[in-house]
Amino acid sequence: MTSAQTMTAPSTSRYTILDRPGFRLGALLGRWESMLALLLIAVFAVNGALLPHFLDLDNLADGTFNFSEKALLALPMALLIICREIDISVAGILALSSVAMGLANSAGWPPESLFLVALLTGMACGALNGVLVTHFALPSIVVTIGTVSVFRGLASVVLGDQAFTGYPQQMADWGQGYFFGVLPREFTVLLLCAALFAFVLHATSWGRRIYAIGNNPVAARFSGIAVERYRFMLFVLAGAMAGLAAFLLTGRIGSTRPNIAMGWELEAITMVILGGVSIAGGIGTIGGVMLAVLTLGAVTFGLSLANVPGIYMTIAVGVLLLVAIALPRLFRRRQVAK
Repeated sequence: MTSAQTMTAPSTSRYTILDRPGFRLGALLGRWESMLALLLIAVFAVNGALLPHFLDLDNLADGTFNFSEKALLALPMALLIICREIDISVAGILALSSVAMGLANSAGWPPESLFLVALLTGMACGALNGVLVTHFALPSIVVTIGTVSVFRGLASVVLGDQAFTGYPQQMADWGQGYFFGVLPREFTVLLLCAALFAFVLHATSWGRRIYAIGNNPVAARFSGIAVERYRFMLFVLAGAMAGLAAFLLTGRIGSTRPNIAMGWELEAITMVILGGVSIAGGIGTIGGVMLAVLTLGAVTFGLSLANVPGIYMTIAVGVLLLVAIALPRLFRRRQVAK
């Protein structure tokens, strides 16, 4: 072997190892979820360095209350967007479900029934959205922009300038309580729901059909998939999850007011899009959505510890939404240009 060959051998060997079919480091680092994981680590590192109490376990546990209910809205939203639909009315459904619980509680219904009231109210609102979209072939964004005004309007008419209070202790236990004094109940519910959604979407034929509908609804329909039935069920599911979020949020704050969960639909959509779900449909994972949830939660928690006003948090959420939508398009354009 010549001296030149001896000098180039190490670099050639290294190149061969990196290019083996089984070596997936490049593909792994190129995944959106990997970028989110690195961003989450960076957020924790920066906040931990700048804010002395950020990494305190009790503070981190308390911080999960700020995003758990919003994340429950984001999980079904992810399925809807993968399926080329969207639901702008989820926060309005949450408000109306909370009002329904307030009415039932004021009428003396037993505490155990309030969760069922919220769930059924949410499902009824979701079913209305589903019927309008699937049976009347109306665009979901137009339908849900209309119904969010209806749901918010009904809640405001019932409440006026008043508020429902005096909810039973059982609701406060779920909205504010901890399992074993360590793990927040709301966050536990979120983790269980995320695991269930991930299993259904990524490990069942039901999930594969959702991806098929999102990629090409016409082809999915010709292949025998009941496209409209799946879309309808997803809207009902979004309503049910809004009812669950209403139960937890109402128990946590102990009251129902006309402005409850105002603007949460934007934050739920931001979590989904930042999590790598394509607004064009057919692409996305629950893992990515949960990474986005944790990242946004860490950012907002850090800002609150730094006493940053809420309006700046809203601006930050809006900027993240624009970046999450724009970045994938820019990457695709660069790949096409190459």
